[in-house]
Amino acid sequence: MPNVNDLMPQLEGEEMVNVQAIINNMDDETARRFTNVYLSRRKDPMLILLTTLLGFFIIAGVQRFLLGQIGMGLLYLFTAGLCFIGTIVDLVNYKTLAFDYNLGVAREVAATVGAR
Repeated sequence: MPNVNDLMPQLEGEEMVNVQAIINNMDDETARRFTNVYLSRRKDPMLILLTTLLGFFIIAGVQRFLLGQIGMGLLYLFTAGLCFIGTIVDLVNYKTLAFDYNLGVAREVAATVGAR
């Protein structure tokens, strides 16, 4: 049984627990393939935080585009982050935004590599 700490030491908290649950039933080769694809597609919470901060100074909604939420990204872009209120909410919830995106990516990658 592969260990998530050995394969992906940069994960923490709930993300680590969920990824470990996904790779529990994988053999070592499948877990390595999962790790390679997952790490290339996941979004770091610090990247989401930095792009959210861009919403105050340069252009709002970049974090939503990065998370694949094109509609919300356009809404933030054209409304200055919903008059900065949406940007402030995203600033507070940046870890949750990254976690939800990464969990979806993990499930998608697991289905792609044939784990579940």
